[in-house]
Amino acid sequence: MIEITEPARSAIKTAIDGAGQPVAGLRVMVQGGGCAGLKYGMALELEQQPDDAIIQAGEVTILIDPESQAHLSGTTIDFVTGLEGSGFVFENPNASRSCGCGKSFC
Repeated sequence: MIEITEPARSAIKTAIDGAGQPVAGLRVMVQGGGCAGLKYGMALELEQQPDDAIIQAGEVTILIDPESQAHLSGTTIDFVTGLEGSGFVFENPNASRSCGCGKSFC
């Protein structure tokens, strides 16, 4: 469904390891909002939901709710570090356009 690059897996594992409590996985979601209409969201989850899509990416578990699955199909999530900082980057073939921040699309 989605691809998680090695740098992204490493960043996710670091976040999970630093959570201080057992974590079921990282939830990747699409929400309304942002400058282009939809925006990506990520959050550590303590429990998975029965209708979540579960993706095992190396040592990390990714959880995706049913509403977000269609928007994220075929997406690659990477983690990049550059002069302007570091963060997750989404390469989404379903996005018809995106904004300059890279976190919003339609």
